[in-house]
Amino acid sequence: MIKVDLLLSCGATLRKVEKNEMIFEAGQFPSYYYQVVEGKVKMNNYSDDGKEFIQDIFTAGRSFGEPPLFINERYPANAIAITKGVVVQITKTLFYEMLRNDPEISIEINRSLARRLFYKSIMAPELSSQSPEKRLLKLLHYLKEQQNDINKAFMVELSRQQLADLTGLRVETVIRTIKQLEKQKELTIVEGKIYL
Repeated sequence: MIKVDLLLSCGATLRKVEKNEMIFEAGQFPSYYYQVVEGKVKMNNYSDDGKEFIQDIFTAGRSFGEPPLFINERYPANAIAITKGVVVQITKTLFYEMLRNDPEISIEINRSLARRLFYKSIMAPELSSQSPEKRLLKLLHYLKEQQNDINKAFMVELSRQQLADLTGLRVETVIRTIKQLEKQKELTIVEGKIYL
């Protein structure tokens, strides 16, 4: 989203993260803007009975955790590295200064936040749907749209468990539904990988 070199020139630092490392916790006040350089980061919550719900998964070039940064509210979710990787982080003060100095970056941030809000609004009705097929297809099509070339085959890089956590389904339901969707020719499975 924002070029890493630009962030670094404005005072950002690179932070190496290990798999399962907590980047920030729900309830903390934000003090940094974060963007993935390498690896994957998830934002998640847990229900009262301990079931994980993944809000989103962020890959290289995507930022995470900005809404609370702009409104000075506590984080509503955790940010955890799914894989070993690198995150660029810049303090809130330096980030605001960068936005004031470069309105184009501010517009790009707004686009990113609008995309996420759009995703939440299209997923909300599907998550309330009783149909696991609808939930999964909506998520998979959204993920495919995020790639640059929607005409080429899209390999889903998420595990069945991550798909379950993103849709609020049980992993067994996801496995069964994916097999059903393959029979309906909605997707293809090659060597255990899902293609759309």
